[in-house]
Amino acid sequence: MQEDIFDIVDENDQVVGQATRSEAHAKKLRHRAVHVLIFNKEGEVFLQKRSQTKDTWPGAWDSSCSGHVDSGEDYLTAAHRELQEELGYEPEQELEMLFKLLPCEETGEEFIHVYRVTGNGPFRLNHDEIEIGEWKPISKLLEGVGFTPDRYSSALRLILVRLQALQLLPTTS
Repeated sequence: MQEDIFDIVDENDQVVGQATRSEAHAKKLRHRAVHVLIFNKEGEVFLQKRSQTKDTWPGAWDSSCSGHVDSGEDYLTAAHRELQEELGYEPEQELEMLFKLLPCEETGEEFIHVYRVTGNGPFRLNHDEIEIGEWKPISKLLEGVGFTPDRYSSALRLILVRLQALQLLPTTS
């Protein structure tokens, strides 16, 4: 199987070259990724538990869907592709862009566009990518992150901090 090729970007998210996935990660080169949060009508968020075979954060809880932006691809196209690849899901509504995270150690040197959408599935989990998925009330998610942060990806933890700061988290019991 051919390895994914990523656009390598500068500090302003402008493309300066390309590299393979393994090279981008090994050399800590800036590249792009997306995270999508799917909320149901009750305000719960769908989380995925990453497969044990993933090269980063194996077995950790993560956003509903996340993945890299391929070379030549834009963020929104990547978000839709990842929803199909990981969850077999086509949302009824358009994805809402919430914010952009800047590259840092916690993001794996990725510029990350974070999107949200409301929906209930159905989902067909890609078990090469995802061990299990489940709906979580926001209060339980925040409690879990507080008690056992290492069970959650560092990018998800950054996303939750930003969502709280922007007051974008739905309130659930």
